[in-house]
Amino acid sequence: MGLFDRVRRLAAANINDLVSKAEDPEKILEQTIVEMQEDLVQLRQAVASAIASQKRTQQQYNQAQSESNSWQQRAQLALQKGDENLAREALTRKKANVETANVLKTQLDQQSVMVDTLKSNLIKLESKISEAKTKKDMLKARAQAAKANEQLQGMVSKVGTSGATAAFERMEEKVLQMEARSQAASELAGADLESKFAQLESGSDVDEELAAMKAQLLGGTTQTAQLPAQQTTAGTSESSDPAVDAELEALKTQLDQL
Repeated sequence: MGLFDRVRRLAAANINDLVSKAEDPEKILEQTIVEMQEDLVQLRQAVASAIASQKRTQQQYNQAQSESNSWQQRAQLALQKGDENLAREALTRKKANVETANVLKTQLDQQSVMVDTLKSNLIKLESKISEAKTKKDMLKARAQAAKANEQLQGMVSKVGTSGATAAFERMEEKVLQMEARSQAASELAGADLESKFAQLESGSDVDEELAAMKAQLLGGTTQTAQLPAQQTTAGTSESSDPAVDAELEALKTQLDQL
């Protein structure tokens, strides 16, 4: 394969690719309908011209037939009058008109076939144009839907890879971190509260124990205070010790201060 052939094929391929990409289905469909309408107009003109020509041929044929019949009658009249030469001349004219009528009849038959063919093609073209218009509207709707879907998919793809999605992901991570910190703070606050209540409960036990001890000590003091009175009532056989009495008074003072 020569270099020129390769370059020519490459250029043709590139041109075809550019043309294919530049083709807009909606515009091509509209242009196709316009061209079909132009063909329909031309075909109608051709049918009208063929019909007009057929009518002219029909008139010429009828005239040739009429002339032939007329010369036939004249030849009979001349022969009846005894003018054989005139009758021969009339038959010669008749023959010419018959030949002309035969030629016109052949043309007329051909024109009739052509007119019928053109009329049939005209009906077919009108039907195709009507069908093409319906299909054009459907294809345009499908093309528009395909374009819209392609644009939508492009937008979805763009959103999926853009910074917006990354921003949402970052914000979601931050929210998760905030929720984790909040939960940790709540747990710590709950632990401090539990420890405070534990301290209060333990302090209450100590207070209760201290109160019990004070009550016990106060009860013992009352018994001790009643003991000298009983001893005094019993008699004065034993004499009181001043040192013991002083220590007892000190102990009572301490108990009173508790």
